[in-house]
Amino acid sequence: MDLTLALKALIMGIVEGLTEFLPISSTGHLILAGSLLDFTGDKIKVFEIAIQGGAMLSVIWEYRMKIASVLSGMFSDRKSQKFILNLLIAFIPAASLGFFLSGAIKKSLFAPVPVALAFILGGIVILWVEKRQKTGEIATRVHSVDDMTALDALKIGLAQAFALFPGTSRSGATIIGGMWFGLSRKAATEFSFFLAIPTLMGATVYALYKERALLSAADLPLFGVGTVSAFVSAFICVRWLLRYISTHDFTVFAWYRIVFGFVVILTAYTGMVSWAE
Repeated sequence: MDLTLALKALIMGIVEGLTEFLPISSTGHLILAGSLLDFTGDKIKVFEIAIQGGAMLSVIWEYRMKIASVLSGMFSDRKSQKFILNLLIAFIPAASLGFFLSGAIKKSLFAPVPVALAFILGGIVILWVEKRQKTGEIATRVHSVDDMTALDALKIGLAQAFALFPGTSRSGATIIGGMWFGLSRKAATEFSFFLAIPTLMGATVYALYKERALLSAADLPLFGVGTVSAFVSAFICVRWLLRYISTHDFTVFAWYRIVFGFVVILTAYTGMVSWAE
């Protein structure tokens, strides 16, 4: 494998892992990073989706005891069955819409400027929800993922569907959406982590199968480097985020999105950076 390509795959994996579970859009950052690194093309789009599997594995490892408990009780324990059902309900909206709309979205929105606009809009939404929660306009009624109802899961699933638009952020949509619908910050964040497992696994398997004609055995080392680096960086990020939300809100991520979005638009229209489509 070419050393330059390996380095680019390593960087992209780190970007994926550090951004997948923060409300700042991993897909948006991968599009921008790939543009800067000249790491683009149809095969790279598959690569960007595939390495999400590495990030997903970090959540499985972090919550391995909870997952093992749920799986062991899926046929006998009411609480475990409810948890699995809620994940399934939340997974369906984005999976269904993604199946029908992913092609059209990729053709028209997988570009730096649309991503930047989504960054800005998402940042404004985060600021709005955080302000409403602080003023008490949003009442927190669900403090644990085990206390969620099927309706809570459906609402979060619908919110996750907005993340089909690159730059929106899957984590941002599910966490901020969950808070808007009455989940505590911790419950919304943890459910977002768990929902990532079927969502990212499904996206990875579907992308690899659909675009299998583009791939060959020679691509395995490249995908391996990206997946491993995504796993390591995502694991570090998940651990950090769980500590962070115990004493902080998401305002800093909102301002990051807004400022970064304006920087991308400014550099694109002034020609300071030649963003690749």
